Amino acid sequence: MSNKANQTVNMFAANRSLNRLNDRLFTGVVWGIGICAILLICYLLFIILEKGLPKLDFGFLYGLPSEIEEGGGIGPTLFNSFYMLILSLIISIPLGMAAGIYLAEFAPDNKLIAFIRICVEALASVPSIIFGLFGIAIFVEAFEIGLTILGGAVSLAFLNLPVLTRVTEEAIRAVPQEMKHASFALGGTHLQTIRRVLIPVASSSIITGICLVAGRAFGESAVIILTAGVSTSGEMWDFDLFSPGATLAVHLWYVQSEAIVPDATEIAEKAAAVLVFVVLLINVCFRLPLWLSRRKTKQ
Repeated sequence: MSNKANQTVNMFAANRSLNRLNDRLFTGVVWGIGICAILLICYLLFIILEKGLPKLDFGFLYGLPSEIEEGGGIGPTLFNSFYMLILSLIISIPLGMAAGIYLAEFAPDNKLIAFIRICVEALASVPSIIFGLFGIAIFVEAFEIGLTILGGAVSLAFLNLPVLTRVTEEAIRAVPQEMKHASFALGGTHLQTIRRVLIPVASSSIITGICLVAGRAFGESAVIILTAGVSTSGEMWDFDLFSPGATLAVHLWYVQSEAIVPDATEIAEKAAAVLVFVVLLINVCFRLPLWLSRRKTKQ
C-alpha cells in the first residue's frame, strides 16, 4: 500500500509540475503575441504620423482643396467629416441603445427574437459598401435628392446601428442580476432601474461601442462615396444638408488615386496623419469623462 501511495503522490506531483510548466509556456506565448501585436500597431501609427504631422500647418487644415494646383487644403472635407459624424451619432445612439435595451430587458424569449438577433449580428458584419448601395436606393433613386450630406449621415447611422444594438444588449446583460433585484427591492420601477442602475453600470462597455462606431464612421469612405459624393460645395462651413459632402477619408482616397495635383503624395500623407490623429482624439474624448468619474468614485 505504501508503494502505491508513493507512486500516486509522485504521479500527482509530476502532473502538477507539468501543468505549471504548460501554464507558464501558455502565459509566455500570450504575452509574446500581445506585445508583438501592440508593437506592430504602434509602429504603424508612428509611420503614419511621422510622415504627415511634421508637414501640417493651419493653411492645410483650413484651406480649400484643389484638383489641379499644389498646396490644396482639407478644410471643407474635415468639417464634413465632423458634421456627418455628429449627425450619424445623433441618429444612431438613441436608436441603437433603445433597441439593445429592448432586446436585453423587454423582448420575449422566442424564435422571432432569436431570428432578429441573428439578423442584427449579420448586419454588424456586412461590408459598408452594402449600406452605401442601400443609401443610393433610398436617397438617390427613391427620394431623388442626389448625393448629399443628409444621405451620407443617415447611411452612416444605418451602418452604426447593428453594432450599437449588440454592444448595448451585451452590456446590459452583463450587469449582475443582484443589482437589478436590489433596485426592485428598494421600490424602483423597471424604467428607474434601467436608467439609474443598468445604464450607469454598463456605461463603460456602451461608451467603448460608441468609440468604435465613431472611429469607424469618421474613417468610412465607401458609404460616403456612394451617398455623399467625392466633392464639396466649396464653402468652408456648409451646414446645408442637401449639399455634396466629401469627407476627409474620401478626399484622401481621391487625392491618392484620382487627382492630378503634383503634391498628391504629400497631401495624402498629411490627410492620413490628420485622420489617424482625430480618431485617437475621439477615443480619448469619449474615455476621459468615464476615467475621471471612476477616479472620483474610488476616492
